[in-house]
Amino acid sequence: MKIDHIGIAVKNLNDSVNTFKKILPGIEPEFEEVSDQKVKVAVFHLGDSRIELLEATSLDSPIYKFIEKKGEGIHHIALGVENIEKSLDEYKNIGIILIDEKPREGAGGKKIAFLHPKSVNGILTEIIE
Repeated sequence: MKIDHIGIAVKNLNDSVNTFKKILPGIEPEFEEVSDQKVKVAVFHLGDSRIELLEATSLDSPIYKFIEKKGEGIHHIALGVENIEKSLDEYKNIGIILIDEKPREGAGGKKIAFLHPKSVNGILTEIIE
């Protein structure tokens, strides 16, 4: 298991990319739109980890709702696992509330699922295979 990435909710992807390019000189982001999640993503690769900047593409996007409620900032922490289905079963068996009972497709076509913040000290936690 490792920290795969940190997802940061932003209002304006281009402005935020320019800010992060200043603090991460020489690192060019990759861009992607994940229509199922209603989000545009800029990914900065930092060794084995990433920072993902997330901008909502619609008013019913989870990112839009997050920013309306809490403002810009860390939206989630993603933990990399080898077998997401097994991990979900193990989390469920120990009483962790799952947002996703089954994996779905996330950025980069990877399998993802979310654990409810109520079970993880208020932190939205993504697991990713």
